Amino acid sequence: MAEAYLRRFTRWQADQQREAVADVYMTAYRDAAGAEYRDRAGFLRRFEQHVRHDGFDMAVADASGLVGCAYGFRLEPDGAWWADFPVEAPPRTSELAASGRVFVLTEVMVQPAHRRHGVATRLGDLLLSRHAQDLVVAGVDLDRTTTGIRELLRAWGWKQLPVTGPGVGASGREAWARGPLR
Repeated sequence: MAEAYLRRFTRWQADQQREAVADVYMTAYRDAAGAEYRDRAGFLRRFEQHVRHDGFDMAVADASGLVGCAYGFRLEPDGAWWADFPVEAPPRTSELAASGRVFVLTEVMVQPAHRRHGVATRLGDLLLSRHAQDLVVAGVDLDRTTTGIRELLRAWGWKQLPVTGPGVGASGREAWARGPLR
């Protein structure tokens, strides 16, 4: 297997390479639980919205073609991202969001042939190196294959945020965070 080389994509490059990114997405999640909603057109619609966010950032792994990527964006000052998760937001979230210091890790995906070779960790390190002083949050859909992403987030030192409110667990989503939570 060829070694995967990492690099960053600008918003323009990400948009120009959206079909290759969609190829990685489709391959990475093939045969995963809930695969029926992982259609290419749906991913491309979400990706187009993500690329438009201020502070969009992306790292890709290339081995004679894209084999993985990780991307995200800065949370808008209103912090509306939290509304999708029944979690207890860290106390400083509002303050950090207002100062533009919350980064949402939106996607980490690696093609199966390149897993267990440190590609996801290297992608995460490269992507998040610009966000070392930020609160970084990630949402996990529970109907996806979550064991791998949970293990990855734990290995990266992330903490699962406590679930609160009525219908605990009913949303099918959980949130994880890394950074200044105090």
